[in-house]
Amino acid sequence: MSKNYHLYGLGAALVDTEIEVSDEFLAQANIEKGVMTLVDEPRQHQLLEHLKDHLVGSKRASGGSAANTIIAASQFGANAYYSCKVANDDNGQFYLSDLAEAGVDSNQHEHDGQSAPGITGKCLVMITPDAERTMNTYLGISETLGLAQLNEAAILAAEYLYIEGYLVTSDSGREAAVKARQLAEQNGVKTALSLSDPGMVEFFSEGLQAMLGDKVDLLFCNEQEALQWTRTNNIADAAAQLKSDARSFAITLGAKGAVIFDGQQLIDIAPYPVQAIDTNGAGDMFAGAFLYAITHGHDHASAGKLACRSAAELVCHYGPRLPGEKHQQLLDEVLASA
Repeated sequence: MSKNYHLYGLGAALVDTEIEVSDEFLAQANIEKGVMTLVDEPRQHQLLEHLKDHLVGSKRASGGSAANTIIAASQFGANAYYSCKVANDDNGQFYLSDLAEAGVDSNQHEHDGQSAPGITGKCLVMITPDAERTMNTYLGISETLGLAQLNEAAILAAEYLYIEGYLVTSDSGREAAVKARQLAEQNGVKTALSLSDPGMVEFFSEGLQAMLGDKVDLLFCNEQEALQWTRTNNIADAAAQLKSDARSFAITLGAKGAVIFDGQQLIDIAPYPVQAIDTNGAGDMFAGAFLYAITHGHDHASAGKLACRSAAELVCHYGPRLPGEKHQQLLDEVLASA
């Protein structure tokens, strides 16, 4: 059948607030650097109160890992759908509007005005001078994302299902992720998953394995996640073991580029040297650009080049989005001759 969507994404709906902080602040506030930590709303309010004079110029943005990826792919030109859960509050209305503006269809649009009471999820993104991002997340109503948020028809009409590993922290979210993967597998839809965060791998490996099932078509992870997941101490060994979990995969290596497995061979993707100011969303952008490329007729090597180049461009800006005109510039630069 012809596909209505290149991508169907499943993940949390979080409104991002981005703040510049010092390493000293993270230490004083007992915040673990470089990872995502779940917090309750009072704790997030406490941190925001301490940091109210430190807001950077980036705008409020609809976020969540899978949302960042799906929006990036959409802005490159993919037809995309996103399943999430927002509350009937100001952040929820903003989130849906931002998704629509990015050209992404959503399950929430089918029930305009019927969003549930509660609080839309919020993510406090703290950027240190070395450009590392540290996240404290209050899931809010996203914690109850579940089977009701799945759109089976949209999943079956997609070329790829993309799931964020962060869903492993919620029982209902994990259940929805497993169900969505099973639906995809039963109907010839390819499956992709991101391990999302070293903390997810360290503390929720059993749940992540359930989400992966026997083998996904495409797995995204960074170097630390790959080593932790496979319990190895080098990328070569990690790559060898990842072949049992995924038919293809991409391991991002930050300033060192990436390693891609296309199902037959490993491909080293050279880095694009830049001066990073904010790494928030870099992995999500990598996945979005990669998924756009492979759903538009490009091989894994070309997809890896576009993904690396796009992530390198993103870290030169504050926030998880590229300026609109940059997407076509990147396509022209990287894929025009591919």
